[in-house]
Amino acid sequence: MKTHYQILVIGGGTAGLMTASSLLRKNPMLEVAIIEPSENHWYQPAWTLVGAGTYDYNKTKRPMASVMPKKAKWIKDAVVFLDPENNTVKAAINGNFTYDYLIVTPGLKLDTTLVEGLPEAIDKGVVCSNYTNPNHTWDVIKNFKGGVALFTQPPKPYKCGGAPQKIMYLADDYFKKAHIKSKTKVVFATSGDSIFSIPEIAKTLMKVIDRKEINIKFSWELKKIEGQKQMAWFIVSPEAKEHNPMTLDIIKKDNLVGIKYDMLHLVPPNTAPDFIKNSPLVDDTKWMDVYPYTLQHKKYANIFGLGDVTNVPTSKTGAAIRKQAPVVVANIINLVELQKLSSKKYDGYSSCPFVTGYGKMVLAEFDYTKKFTPDPKLKQMLIFDSSKEHWRLWLLKKYMLPYLYWNKMLKGKNV
Repeated sequence: MKTHYQILVIGGGTAGLMTASSLLRKNPMLEVAIIEPSENHWYQPAWTLVGAGTYDYNKTKRPMASVMPKKAKWIKDAVVFLDPENNTVKAAINGNFTYDYLIVTPGLKLDTTLVEGLPEAIDKGVVCSNYTNPNHTWDVIKNFKGGVALFTQPPKPYKCGGAPQKIMYLADDYFKKAHIKSKTKVVFATSGDSIFSIPEIAKTLMKVIDRKEINIKFSWELKKIEGQKQMAWFIVSPEAKEHNPMTLDIIKKDNLVGIKYDMLHLVPPNTAPDFIKNSPLVDDTKWMDVYPYTLQHKKYANIFGLGDVTNVPTSKTGAAIRKQAPVVVANIINLVELQKLSSKKYDGYSSCPFVTGYGKMVLAEFDYTKKFTPDPKLKQMLIFDSSKEHWRLWLLKKYMLPYLYWNKMLKGKNV
């Protein structure tokens, strides 16, 4: 097997495939290889809808071979070690590969061990997560008969900033349709101190929360789960506040506060993959350390990172990758051809599609400054204020975005 490549890409997720496809579209003569061990590629943005019973899980999966760029070499292997001083990557099966340029896009790791009791409880009984098994989430929601429906949100960073809330709003809608809303208490315990950082979006979400009478507990961080007892234990900040208070079965013990639940949806803590955390590529927080506007590594000039693995201060979403990939592509092509970076910059754009119920959605689009920056093209869909709930945004989420993802983004086409 060939062991040296002009451009080596780590990861066959959204970021890796989009960047590699775009590079080869711009310059078919480039030599590109992608290291990725998985048999399948997943469209994870639809997992929220799967967890609410309104999207087919099997439609979120395609064989990896079918989405790989035809002109790229697929190395079906897993990276275990990085040696950037020697332009070397070590893979589990095939050993060392060297490169001229390295693009790092391995995504992130869901580390259940960071919450005591979570490895034993996750995806079993009434404990669920759209991040790990959305089919189980749907089973839990449709079998729920009333009681405390507890939803949690971990400290940042984690992928898809709206995901912990979206499934809650959909579940609440389902409880209403199933005629069990009157005997249900929906609780959202978030480690954050606000519902969302963009004021225009936060205003709408708080209206949704009031309409649905959801109890919000701000500055509550999940630390422990007792699956058999159906107890979730939190560290509660002295600055914690509450919205829409309700009476719950709450216990205080050993500096933790416990809530008895009848169903629990959670987000496992997110970290960089181990081979990244243990490499020279990370900053003090153990995320890949890149310049926020160029996505070039701060120490190694021939290495670029994008997607969930980097430390750029914006939400980890596919929408962010859509804007990051063209910057990395332009920079690498310029380096190959002109030995200098391009003038193209990434402004921190990301978006969070907040599904607020069946047939309703709000679209948060923003940049590094946290300024609400809606896409002008939304007006072509007769959507004039995407900070408000709209049924056309639901159609965008459920039908248009998956089509654009499979047929445009992954093929390196402009979206």
